Amino acid sequence: MSTHFFLLSGPLTGERLSWLEESLKFYFIQIYPESLMYRTTADKPVFTFFLTGDALASIEIPETQQIWSVILSIAAVRIVCDRQELDLRGISTERLKMKNPGQIVDVNSLSDDKQPSFWTDLIAELRHSPATRQPSDTAGWFQYESPYMHRSALYGIRFLLAALENRFSAELYADLDGVHMGHIGQNPTDAENIGQRLDELADRAGKSDLAFQILASSHSAAARGYNTFDDGEGIVVSTSGLKSFKIRDITTIVARFRHNHVILSENAGSVQFPWKNSAPLFDRAEQSSTSFPLLIFITKSPYSTEHAYGAISFAAACAHKGILTRVVFIEDGVYALTGKPQVSPDTAGFNIIDIINAVAGNENLHMFVLTPSLQKRGAAKNPALKAVLEIGYPGLGKLLFYLPGNVQAEHQRVLLI
Repeated sequence: MSTHFFLLSGPLTGERLSWLEESLKFYFIQIYPESLMYRTTADKPVFTFFLTGDALASIEIPETQQIWSVILSIAAVRIVCDRQELDLRGISTERLKMKNPGQIVDVNSLSDDKQPSFWTDLIAELRHSPATRQPSDTAGWFQYESPYMHRSALYGIRFLLAALENRFSAELYADLDGVHMGHIGQNPTDAENIGQRLDELADRAGKSDLAFQILASSHSAAARGYNTFDDGEGIVVSTSGLKSFKIRDITTIVARFRHNHVILSENAGSVQFPWKNSAPLFDRAEQSSTSFPLLIFITKSPYSTEHAYGAISFAAACAHKGILTRVVFIEDGVYALTGKPQVSPDTAGFNIIDIINAVAGNENLHMFVLTPSLQKRGAAKNPALKAVLEIGYPGLGKLLFYLPGNVQAEHQRVLLI
């Protein structure tokens, strides 16, 4: 059982793996130094990285392979690879396995159909989380990318299926282009039918006496033409959605984030807080809270996609409902904070700096930018953004691993958007 784990399926660049490496160094030096003096056994790792999709390429790319070698020099770190995706991409783990025996897992456990399943291994990890202590609990998946164009929708299906097979109730939260997962009449000729798979999940859950629901953001659904009738009370009816596809105000999705179950996404993490009695060193909630805090990394530049805008909007909604939400602008996400953008009066677009300043007054929303990401791009934060604090790697480590003051929780959700 790990104390912390990350699920990574998107491209794992040298920059991303480097800040993850620095975060692990902070943890093992500042919080858990005894692991560096006494070799932790391979069957009791402190950190587990679950790699699937494009993240697996980092095992072979020379730049990232070298970083992985440094990370795996810490015996308390383990990597679990998706065998099916390794084979699909023709990627070998042998070089890292030879250097780090016992720390690379590339043979997956069997699912109900007796086939190896990476997602079954991930669900087994969840079973040991403080968020899933009951015999039957809930696993959630947050989807913001469209199906077919992105494999993350298929990963979400596989994750929720493994959850149901292991007696978890399952929930799908769809925002931005993720709402397209629930469109009726999907009929791909060269890919798994996502709509059909969702119907099968709903049917399986019902036969197993488990709960299953899909909640889609009404704002995103309306922008994409799904709304047929809105009663003005948060209930939206759509003739374009699957039967189990419920279009609701974003606050309904946020309400599920107030519940203490594990929620994952394309790139996400789960960090446990075993240091309840330690004094907060970096951050604190203004009011006492028992909801799991949420840490969102905004990694993509604004304007060309909805990712940055959607992440800020979702963070603000969570904070408004009492969830301590920390946002870190990192990688290309720092471009949301640079320059002096201007929007033409006759354009329906938005100025993301104005949006950041507009939501900055919420006492549960704390925003940061990683200084090394700015430096790497020769960029500087717009001085008008007083509410966004610059931090280095030590500050990033504290955000990840220290329990914020005034929060009574054993677990922190981490999303990379």
